[in-house]
Amino acid sequence: MNVFTPAPGDVSAGLPVLVWIHGGGFFAGSSSSPWYDGRSFNRDGVVTVAVSYRLGFDGFGWIADAPTNRGVRDMVAGLEWVRDSIAAFGGEPSRVTIAGQSAGGSAVMTLLASPLARGLFHRVISHSGGGLTVSVEDAESHGRELARRAGVEPTRAGWSALSEDQVLDHQLAYQAPSAPPATPVDLVRTALARGGPGLPFRPLVGDEVLPVSIMEALEQGVGADVGLVVGTVAHEFTLMAADRAEAWAGTDPVQALVAGGLEQEAASGYVGGHPELTSTALMLGQLGTDLTFRIPTIGWADRHGPRTWVYDFRWPTPLAGLAYHCLDLPFAWDLLDAAGVAAVCGDAPPQELADEMHSAWVRFIETGDPGWARWDGHNPRVFGGEQRDTYAPSRVLDAAS
Repeated sequence: MNVFTPAPGDVSAGLPVLVWIHGGGFFAGSSSSPWYDGRSFNRDGVVTVAVSYRLGFDGFGWIADAPTNRGVRDMVAGLEWVRDSIAAFGGEPSRVTIAGQSAGGSAVMTLLASPLARGLFHRVISHSGGGLTVSVEDAESHGRELARRAGVEPTRAGWSALSEDQVLDHQLAYQAPSAPPATPVDLVRTALARGGPGLPFRPLVGDEVLPVSIMEALEQGVGADVGLVVGTVAHEFTLMAADRAEAWAGTDPVQALVAGGLEQEAASGYVGGHPELTSTALMLGQLGTDLTFRIPTIGWADRHGPRTWVYDFRWPTPLAGLAYHCLDLPFAWDLLDAAGVAAVCGDAPPQELADEMHSAWVRFIETGDPGWARWDGHNPRVFGGEQRDTYAPSRVLDAAS
């Protein structure tokens, strides 16, 4: 793990702590990205910890005689280290906020629902979490099939006969994406049938780490005493079909949605809720954004209880005209000058938006209140756009699908 602190060695400083869990689909990513530099949080009096965890099959694959959810157990071990050791870095172990983005956003919600992590943190921020979990049965099926393809027994001894590189090669081949849908209607049918990305190695539901799903845990009141800030960006995966804009230009998006399985009224309402999407390819690509991210997000918010705040990041980068996956991170971290930011935000991202978002995150970490109204089902805090019920089209799609 990486620790950034403005008060090294000051055991009496009692500063709030942010523990960050990186994204990457539970098979990639790193805690050492320059986008996770804690200098701006340190400037504002927050100790920042970025943790690593085992990834892919190593962290989440089913093995007959190995513990399940090894990657999540790593996160719990990191939080236990924070509890026991963060005072030596100026942090207060009773003022810990966990946060993450994408797979990290799912991870912090998994930790919120996990009995193993209870009491190790006090607030949660989930950026673009998709609720990425898998059942015990499906996890075992994936584990046995991967072992069969690798020519080993699905045990620790079997897998130990291979090198790390060989295991990674088999993992990458197994989770390689299928061919993209050939037609607009195919895209709609595939999206509605799957409801999210097909990642085989992710947190497993049904063991001591995560006994029930995140949604079920929230419905049971688990974590209701923990403050939760949760949200997405407007167009997470909307660009996934952008290269087919010209080929699909003659297809009406409403009719494609109807042919793919939605009722006419729902399809019209969904398209009408996205006037910023100017092509059929973008409109249908929005399905990936809603089904993977935005619908789970409002589902969590609706179930978590009164200590919930929802946001929606909608600033459109001038490089694409949309707010896509990861775009909110340099603003929340106030790191607009970090390496790689110009490649996604352009040469002049608005510092005032970073000031606004980062200060809200600091306030939540310090006080448990980000400074806007608690969730009532229709009032997200919009960053970089008009203040309105921007999740309404997601609800239309959720009800229809």
